[in-house]
Amino acid sequence: MGSLMSGVAPVEHNTQGIAPVLDANTTPQEAREAFRHGVVRPTCGIARGFAQANMIALPREYAFDFLLFTQRNPKPCPILEVLDPGNPRPSIAAGSDIRTDIPLYRVWEHGELVDTCSDITDIWAQHDDLVTFLIGCSFTFEFPLMEAGIPVHHIEQGRNVPMYDTSIPCKSAGQFSSTMVVSMRGIQPDRIADAVRISGYYPSVHGAPVQIGEPERIGITDLQHPDYGNPPIMENGDIPVFWACGVTPQAAVMASKPSFAITHAPGHMFLTDIPDRSFMV
Repeated sequence: MGSLMSGVAPVEHNTQGIAPVLDANTTPQEAREAFRHGVVRPTCGIARGFAQANMIALPREYAFDFLLFTQRNPKPCPILEVLDPGNPRPSIAAGSDIRTDIPLYRVWEHGELVDTCSDITDIWAQHDDLVTFLIGCSFTFEFPLMEAGIPVHHIEQGRNVPMYDTSIPCKSAGQFSSTMVVSMRGIQPDRIADAVRISGYYPSVHGAPVQIGEPERIGITDLQHPDYGNPPIMENGDIPVFWACGVTPQAAVMASKPSFAITHAPGHMFLTDIPDRSFMV
């Protein structure tokens, strides 16, 4: 399986000359409106208190196999919503449009990345049967970590979260197979138990970590060279903690090579109107 870096700098860029400030106090609606008008930046640190989602859209012929893949792999692929074929309007975000309201998209053909863009309206019009899957994202529990006094360095530094391909196998389903992608956050040893406990309250957005402190055990050889996102900022004494990641479907696209797919760019999520507390157990 190949890997593609997504180290897009988290600088707000807008091709239409609008430069809103997007931060923790921005509402999901305001953020989606900004993205609709061309702002491109990772979504970590935006819209405190609301869930974010990964996105993949596939032709109808692949939808059942992919749904089965998500059901067999709920840790990296927790489903928040599945849209009907051709429908671009999720119910978990009022007035939203999946074709315009994500800051950056990736377009795939036969497992190869063929385009990266901030609006897929014209591309969508050429594929009238796309089934969109919205998948939970660990950005959702980052604010609860911070509220508990656990630093989240990539938010503090205005960077994208580091993400890595691993050797952890996913369960295959029909055409789809993959290994798991993980995100990483450096955490001080005396706060790891708290991070595990807090993230564990959110199983619909990946839940507790899948590995702590031993990246080589899951096939990661160099923390400073993530497969997606930006290199990590590690403070003295930080232990790397790894969570299952919703970029796993993109790894499945690269490995399984469906004829066509659209995904979000890693770290550039769909912001929902659902309060993150609704996903607590």
